[in-house]
Amino acid sequence: MINDPGTARPRITLAWAQGLDGSIAAAPGLRTALSGPESLRMTHGLRASHEGILVGIGTVLADDPTLTVRFAEGPDPRPIVLDAALRMPPGSRLMTRPYACPGSRPILVTAAGSNPAGRGALEALGAEIIEVGCTARGSLDLAELLEKLVAMNIASVMVEGGARVLAAFISARLVDRVVITIAPRILPGGLNPFQSGPGAACLIAGLGIERLGDDLCLSGRPTWPD
Repeated sequence: MINDPGTARPRITLAWAQGLDGSIAAAPGLRTALSGPESLRMTHGLRASHEGILVGIGTVLADDPTLTVRFAEGPDPRPIVLDAALRMPPGSRLMTRPYACPGSRPILVTAAGSNPAGRGALEALGAEIIEVGCTARGSLDLAELLEKLVAMNIASVMVEGGARVLAAFISARLVDRVVITIAPRILPGGLNPFQSGPGAACLIAGLGIERLGDDLCLSGRPTWPD
């Protein structure tokens, strides 16, 4: 997908569930189930429509997810994990669950020279490790990552979290669509990924609203004022 003249990158969808107060978890690092069954089916259908599914290492360490399609029909997307220090546990479900072929195993995105002692074990388990540079803030360079993913023929990526990852994609303006599930819950003192941080305000164009059981699903195209 062409987003800027001469720059190709995958189509990026940000998808997350939140409470009425905007919190995506009751506290940092705490797994918090928010979506109802109807919303889960929608989310898993969305997973199946993307070639890759991206999370940060914090989500892996907190939730130990499989990132598979379970509540809808369709193929599993390829897991992509932002892991600057290469902290992926070899015993995690992402590393040990069955995969259809070597080309569907996890991609770990890390900084140059990270964890040389643990790298061999992860590669032996089938992980594909790619290195990208870091920004002035010390985070992984998302634009460089997307260039490498499109060169690997990954044309669409669903970004599911966690909070810092969602905020980083919005701040970098590397998003084509957002899908937000709003559950009828309030999480006092909860984790809101957009409560603070850099970046201009993001507007959602072409907003669609759908009722899914007790939840609301909002979707649209993000735009940024000049």
